[in-house]
Amino acid sequence: MKTRFAASAFALIASSASGEALDRTIPDAVGRAAPALEAYSSNDLLGSVWTGEQLSMRDRSLVTFAALMTRHETGNLERFVELALDSGVTPAELSETVTHLAFYTGWGNATAAAEAMAPVYEARGIAADSLPGAEVNLLPLDEEAEESRESFVRGTYGDVSMGVVDNTRELLFRDLWLRPDLAPRDRSMVTVAALIAAGQPEQMTFHLNRAMDNGLTQEEAGAMLSHLAFYAGWPKVFSALPVAKDVFENRAE
Repeated sequence: MKTRFAASAFALIASSASGEALDRTIPDAVGRAAPALEAYSSNDLLGSVWTGEQLSMRDRSLVTFAALMTRHETGNLERFVELALDSGVTPAELSETVTHLAFYTGWGNATAAAEAMAPVYEARGIAADSLPGAEVNLLPLDEEAEESRESFVRGTYGDVSMGVVDNTRELLFRDLWLRPDLAPRDRSMVTVAALIAAGQPEQMTFHLNRAMDNGLTQEEAGAMLSHLAFYAGWPKVFSALPVAKDVFENRAE
C-alpha cells in the first residue's frame, strides 16, 4: 500500500494540479522495487522538502528541472516539465531555461530536454510560434559590470582562447543573459543549480553573487542547496557548501 503524503498537504502550498503532478514524479515502480526509497520519497522529499516555505514550489520545480537536465536524466524530465508548468513556470520560461542551459550544460543535454518537453507542449496546445524566438528585444546591458567582467576574462584567458573570450562576450553576456523571457533572478538561479548538479562548485562564486544581485535571497539560496541534495546527491551539495558559505560571508561584510 502506498504511503503518499498527499493532496491535503500539497493544497496548503500549491494547487491540486501541481500537487498531483508532484506526486507523479515518484513512479509506481519505485514502491515495487525499493519500498524504503518510496517511503523516503513520500514522507521526506515530497512531504517535507517540497513543502518548505523558504523556496516556492514554482522555484523548486525550475531548479529541479535544471538539475535533471544537467544530469541528462531524460527519463524523468517529462514528469518535471508537467510539474513546472502546473506550478506556475510559464512555457516561455521553461523554453528559455533549456536555451540558457545549453550554454552551461552542453547542447546534447539541451537537445534531450527539448525532446522530453515537446510531447508535453503538444498535448497542452503550446505551439512553437508562441515561444520566444531568436529575435527578441533585449534587456538593458549593465555596461560597467560587463566591462569589468570582460576585462578580467580577456586579461586572464585572452592568450589561451580568444574564441572563448569573444563568444562569452557576444553570445552569453551581450545576448543570452539579456533575453527577457526568463527573469535575471531565475536565469541566475538555474545556472547555479546546474553548476551544483554538474559538480562544478569552482564556477559558483561569480554566479551565486550574480544570483543574489539579481534578487535571490540567502534564505532561498540555502533552501536550493538543501533541495538539490536529493536530486544531485549529498556529495555535490557538500562540495558547493564552502563556496556558498564564502559568498554569504563576503556579502555580509
